[in-house]
Amino acid sequence: MKEFLNKIIKENPVFVLLLGMCPTLATSTSVSNAIGMGLSATAVLICSNIVISALRKAIPGKIRIASYIVIIASFVTIVEMVLHAFVPALYKSLGLFIPLIVVNCIILGRAEAYASKNGVVKSAVDGLAMGLGFTLALSILATVREILGAGTFLGYHIFGQGFQPATMLIMAPGGFIVLGIVLGIINVITQRKGGKNNG
Repeated sequence: MKEFLNKIIKENPVFVLLLGMCPTLATSTSVSNAIGMGLSATAVLICSNIVISALRKAIPGKIRIASYIVIIASFVTIVEMVLHAFVPALYKSLGLFIPLIVVNCIILGRAEAYASKNGVVKSAVDGLAMGLGFTLALSILATVREILGAGTFLGYHIFGQGFQPATMLIMAPGGFIVLGIVLGIINVITQRKGGKNNG
């Protein structure tokens, strides 16, 4: 459990490892998009980690990256078809970023760094932890951007008519600004904890 929580918080793919910045900034404009992207990536992470771990001894070293991409692309296609069939509004909203999960460096990175070296169960847990960490990061950024940038939360208006949203926050520059502020806060908290532990 400690290792599981560490992967979500202390090894967070977005806030600590700074991976997957493109989908993070592009899909964190609303909480529903963030959760949809996060859960889609989590599903692909878990499934691809399981298959890659199970086949790790059978995949030749020279073609391992190509093999990983084919496996990941297969699961991304399945997720894309499921979203298209059952959640068409989310599928339309996420658009191009669903197929781009194939080249998300979080998924390929975990395949190379963890699933190819560990058993099926550990790899599945690793995929779940990293996926939840990614979803958490997206949700935090999206909550700030949607509330302050649109005055809504999950599409529901939460302020009165006099509220003037900072619409820049739901645009590309706003994503960088919110990410920078959140990373700054995390760094301050981490340094203070480190100072207390050393003291």
